[in-house]
Amino acid sequence: MDAAKLNELKKFIGQCKSNPSVLSDPSLSFFRDYLESLGAKLPSSAYSHGAADSKSKSYVVEESDEELADEGEKINVEEEEEEEEGEDEIIESDIELEGDTVEPDNDPPQKMGDPSVEVTDENRDASQLFKAKAIDAISEGKLEEAIENLTEAILLNPTSAIMYGTRASVYIKMKKPNAAIRDANAALEINPDSAKGYKSRGIARAMLGQWEDAAKDLHLASKLDYDEEINNVLKKVEPNAHRIEEHRRKYDRLRKEREDRKIERERLRRRAQAQATYEKAKKQEQSSSSSKPGGMPGGFPSGMPGGMPGGMPGGFPGSMPGGMPGNVDFSKILNDPELMAAFSDPEVMAALQDVMTNPANLAKHQANPKVAPVIAKMMGKFAGPK
Repeated sequence: MDAAKLNELKKFIGQCKSNPSVLSDPSLSFFRDYLESLGAKLPSSAYSHGAADSKSKSYVVEESDEELADEGEKINVEEEEEEEEGEDEIIESDIELEGDTVEPDNDPPQKMGDPSVEVTDENRDASQLFKAKAIDAISEGKLEEAIENLTEAILLNPTSAIMYGTRASVYIKMKKPNAAIRDANAALEINPDSAKGYKSRGIARAMLGQWEDAAKDLHLASKLDYDEEINNVLKKVEPNAHRIEEHRRKYDRLRKEREDRKIERERLRRRAQAQATYEKAKKQEQSSSSSKPGGMPGGFPSGMPGGMPGGMPGGFPGSMPGGMPGNVDFSKILNDPELMAAFSDPEVMAALQDVMTNPANLAKHQANPKVAPVIAKMMGKFAGPK
């Protein structure tokens, strides 16, 4: 066999391997029949979609592939959902805390002074007298009487943080932490550096089991005016506050890890979905390309490696009158990225088909900056080796 023809045959076989849709050209039906007689199994893209039996065969195969892809995607989604559902819910364990607490007091709020009232010297003196009576009542264990006297003292001098702080300490003795917190807040509004205000509120919060807030208040009170009572309460409060903080950090970390796993699963799901969509679109594009008779990769009309069946009508202008020469190296076209890109442009392809149908139409396309370079380059390829 002639070496040149043998070389062209090798290129043709290589093209068939890389793109079986080449075999869908009706003029190659004899070659398909020959391959099948040897027991070869050809892919659906090797058959012309114009034949009824081939169309049916191609349809069944492609439909089956799509169904399998959809089914596979469905299975993956179900597996991800089962994995997510199967993951144990994060249930926080109980924290072992020490120390006694009291039931919250739900009494109506105590009387508070009007901070906008102008306090006279007489009122300030009278307020001190009621405070002295309250101190005596406290020493005698008459806590209700002490509250009454301190309330009078506050109404007379509502600008005194000490009066509110003192009444707050009495409410603590009466195990009324909510009332004590209200008075402590009032004291701190008047004097943000009131050690007695922080101390009373810290102890009251500890009575309610608000360990972390209690620890903060007591530490502030200790910095402002340290005393042994604050230190003793802190010894009971701090261990619980530390346990709560460690517990919260642990479960915050577990929840974050769970959320990170969920985000990663969603990312992988979207990635798989995008990949499946891409593969499906790619398969449809290949199927659509193979359905065009005589199609060459990139949509080149009426072209086949080894010579174009029937040649190009009227011959390609400026080069090969009467048909395509037999020594054309199609690999130069297939391996030329600029030409392959140009073949995907509908405007360029329409112009090429117009010129091949009637070479006289070349003149009207030479002014087109997209078409003229492609035609010139193809003429150079078809001219063969110099």
